[in-house]
Amino acid sequence: MINVLDNSDKHLRPILAKIVFEKLNKKVDELKFIGGGSFGRVYKAVLDNGEKLALKAYRLQGSQYVEAQQLNILSENTKVTMPKVVFTYEDEENAILAMTFVDGKNVLNPLFLLKSKKQKQDFADTVISGMLEWHSVTNIKFGELSDPVYDSWIGYYKKEKQEPWLKALKDLSEKGKYSKKNLKLLYDVTEIFNKLPEDNTVPVLIHGDLNIMNIMADPKTLKLTAFIDPCGSLWADREYDLFQLRNMWGDAYGLYETYKRNYKLSEFADFRVAYYASMHEASMRLKGGLIFPLWEVLNNARLKKEMKLLKEKIE
Repeated sequence: MINVLDNSDKHLRPILAKIVFEKLNKKVDELKFIGGGSFGRVYKAVLDNGEKLALKAYRLQGSQYVEAQQLNILSENTKVTMPKVVFTYEDEENAILAMTFVDGKNVLNPLFLLKSKKQKQDFADTVISGMLEWHSVTNIKFGELSDPVYDSWIGYYKKEKQEPWLKALKDLSEKGKYSKKNLKLLYDVTEIFNKLPEDNTVPVLIHGDLNIMNIMADPKTLKLTAFIDPCGSLWADREYDLFQLRNMWGDAYGLYETYKRNYKLSEFADFRVAYYASMHEASMRLKGGLIFPLWEVLNNARLKKEMKLLKEKIE
């Protein structure tokens, strides 16, 4: 279905203002583009009463309802500030989510790397504390937030992620659109992954995309201000929520290591987390998401390292 994002930004702005007026009976005084990702564009709207909103326009209709559900459930289960859903909207061309605007800058900004070691550790401690609040919320089954039906995590992951992704990547590779070398790596590590003993995992609530792009902080102090943009929130094994902590330069803040100090993970967690990262990055080619070749290279290098360490441990 055609979405307004296929049109120009100039065309989108008056549509957003009109939708806000229709839904809230308030005029938009200012509208500023503040970022875009794999699946949409986000604008900061200042209304005539001074209220600030974040307006997200999606490429795929229906996405606004999914994210609204995720935001509602996640925000109810952490003390960390998250955007509150103001309204959702859909017509033949538009899919819009309006949220409260949250303070801070996303930590992808490299200027945050200049902060002191103590500031970085304090930041990591508060991020992981908020994350552990979600991971303390459990369920009976694994799967989608609204309809979890799987008795085991591996059962869910193989059926819903691993098998369809590998099949689609193989098809891409045969068409010359995906590296045969990378595909072989994924098949090799999948064989190892599937032979590992399945731990007694419990379905917990996960954000699904908590990388440093989706963590907001005060640019002066590096104090955590908000979590944003859940994507793929599930009832899942907690370790599936951890690979995003290492994405980009998350390791510069010690996020993953801080989590490990606060919670005892499984014996093979490092390998599993590396595996999830490489599989997820490869899957972005199937979803129309943004592709970052450097991150793919780094993820695969880490996976090869963890595979070697795992083989040495097993032998």
